[in-house]
Amino acid sequence: PVTAGSIVVPYGHVIGNEKWRGSELAQRLQGKVRLIFEDDLGLVDFHLPNRTCILLISEADLVAGDEFKRRLVRFRNASSLRGIVIVEKTQISDQYYLGVQKLVVLELGMVLLPVANQGEASQLIIQLVSFCVREQSRDRGANPFLGRQRARPAEPALLQAVQRVPGVGRAKALLLLQRFGSIHRLCNAAVQELEQVVGQTVAQQIYTF
Repeated sequence: PVTAGSIVVPYGHVIGNEKWRGSELAQRLQGKVRLIFEDDLGLVDFHLPNRTCILLISEADLVAGDEFKRRLVRFRNASSLRGIVIVEKTQISDQYYLGVQKLVVLELGMVLLPVANQGEASQLIIQLVSFCVREQSRDRGANPFLGRQRARPAEPALLQAVQRVPGVGRAKALLLLQRFGSIHRLCNAAVQELEQVVGQTVAQQIYTF
């Protein structure tokens, strides 16, 4: 079951599935965020603030077969949360990546972020948690316990337009659209705002473009 709907995650915290306790990923998160383990998270690997959660597809999951696909479809059908899929893209799992990309982005309309290993995955989760904190600090007066509506999948034409910007691939385009919501807001974003999403170098390229 997707038990995520009833979970409220305080800002700066991450709730992790018990199966990740003792992993390299969990060890790298410790000290950077407040990590709490629960054993009844169902389909979700990590819960972040702002009704966002992580479904992590490891190299072993990709090689093992289609069980991870069924998990993603069940999550998408049963949950109103914003799901971000992190997939371990290595030399071994690279051959499966295009199939995963098609399923996650085109068919399920979810954000897909490739990483090389659990260390990169932990850095990504830390960045996402900090985004949630900054987003909350901007929305002063907003109730942190009220979730937002599920983000709609980005329209193909909109996604393609953002990908024409130098240095922006599909993953960054999805993050930018999730953050700014429209081309108009993206065009008017300050460099500092862009840096929070894509880093300093790419932010400058977008701003100049």
